[in-house]
Amino acid sequence: MTGRNIDRDEKDRDPAIVLGISGASGAVYGVRTLERLRDAGIKTHLIMSKAARITLACETNYKIKDLEAIADRSYRPDDVAAPISSGSFQTMGMIVAPCSIRSLSEIASGVTSGLLSRAADVTLKQKRRLVLLVRETPLHSGHLKSMLAVSDMGGVIMPPVPAMYSLPKTLDDLIEHTVGRALDLFGIDTKKVRRWNGPV
Repeated sequence: MTGRNIDRDEKDRDPAIVLGISGASGAVYGVRTLERLRDAGIKTHLIMSKAARITLACETNYKIKDLEAIADRSYRPDDVAAPISSGSFQTMGMIVAPCSIRSLSEIASGVTSGLLSRAADVTLKQKRRLVLLVRETPLHSGHLKSMLAVSDMGGVIMPPVPAMYSLPKTLDDLIEHTVGRALDLFGIDTKKVRRWNGPV
């Protein structure tokens, strides 16, 4: 569903987190982030790029309608008139999980081609928290320069790097830890993170 009228419903004015899912590999990071935000009682505004919709089908058993059912509001990737495209619409910030190099580059340059990068640009200009789970390797200097540009503007670059000190036993353990650490940056504790407490 799309939101054209920011006065449509009073509850939509409550602070929420914007979740962008780009077309990079790792769609499950976006799915799990959405699930954990729901579990925490945090409202979500979901944007999936066109490429993300393809990646979701290739990498998971989830359907787009499944994610839209979890989110409080969802938007077409070309809906640049959505409430979250304006800085006057208040949010707690935004996570892009995973974040493709294309999305990173658009955010770094400020030249946005769709709602995902526009919403991220709005997040930066309003000095709200922006967390990008950049999913690419190896990295050339252009990628690194884009990361530095976003960091200089106040964004947080957080590649989904496994934390081996948590002694993960499954892929799901790794995903939960990464998502939990990303949500830590918003002061949200998923209770799924095995935190370092020194050597045993």
